[in-house]
Amino acid sequence: MRAIVIKQYGGPEVLAIEERPAPKAASGEVLIEVKAFGLNHAEIYFRRGVWGDVAEISGIECVGVVKADPDGRLATGQTVMALVGGMGRSINGSYAELVSVPSSNVVAVKTRLSWEDLAAIPESYATAWTSLCGILDLRPGQTVLIRGATSALGQAAVNIAAQTGARVIATTRTSKRAPTLESLGAGEVMLESPALATSVRERHPHGIDAVLDIVGNTTVLDSLAMLRRGGHVCLVGFLGGGDPLTLQPVFQMPSGTRLSVFASALVTGSADFPLAEIPFQDIVDRAAAGVYKAKPAQVFGFADIQEAHRLMESNQANGKLVVRL
Repeated sequence: MRAIVIKQYGGPEVLAIEERPAPKAASGEVLIEVKAFGLNHAEIYFRRGVWGDVAEISGIECVGVVKADPDGRLATGQTVMALVGGMGRSINGSYAELVSVPSSNVVAVKTRLSWEDLAAIPESYATAWTSLCGILDLRPGQTVLIRGATSALGQAAVNIAAQTGARVIATTRTSKRAPTLESLGAGEVMLESPALATSVRERHPHGIDAVLDIVGNTTVLDSLAMLRRGGHVCLVGFLGGGDPLTLQPVFQMPSGTRLSVFASALVTGSADFPLAEIPFQDIVDRAAAGVYKAKPAQVFGFADIQEAHRLMESNQANGKLVVRL
């Protein structure tokens, strides 16, 4: 099979297309013929080597058809989505024509969406749904701020939060992206800044209910300062960099507030966070109906992976980047 491999750790130029032996599925795995895959910031860290040694073939998600399921749970030819389960980190990932994935991390769906449209959904919408609905327990009428909202994950989160009936505040670094966020369901759009909490408190003096922080360690203390008593911040990304956070909870966290984390790449599909908890078919159906505006921002060919990584690394993608085989 053809695969995109990491020749050595470094910039986008280290990604190369080479021939590799086709994988085989053992019991507990599903062999997938990859039709398309989404790109994720985690794959930048894999490529750079900053998270230690990783698999030669990157990629933490894909869509495609079942080639083999030794356990017989899925039929050959079924349309499936696969995400994380060690892909790209401890086992070879989805940047290939074939990938073998733990069956716990594969879900079948029925849809007429194109492969590239379907590939924009798995990781972003699964992470957004779990963090908003499963961890923050977002309810209709509550106010949630999505920090880093123009990212692929952020746009999915705005979609989902708005559809739950929550009041959504979305942040962006540039005002020209405000119309996009408003079209996704944001009621307020605010410009990102290191002291955003001050501006939020001017508009919401008693604090807000929840923050989904995709920017990360550089902003999480400011996000906590936005909360009302009983409010909750969920940290799900590192768009602002992954440097360590020094936290003194008694002195830096407002009393009565909560801070949690969802490390999707490490736990999605595990016993604690099974795929069965995520309504994938409903999500796909809503995307097909246009309720969720989940289309990719740009689609690349397999041979254009370096260009795709450069765009992702520039933080100028304005949504999900997808590679179609």
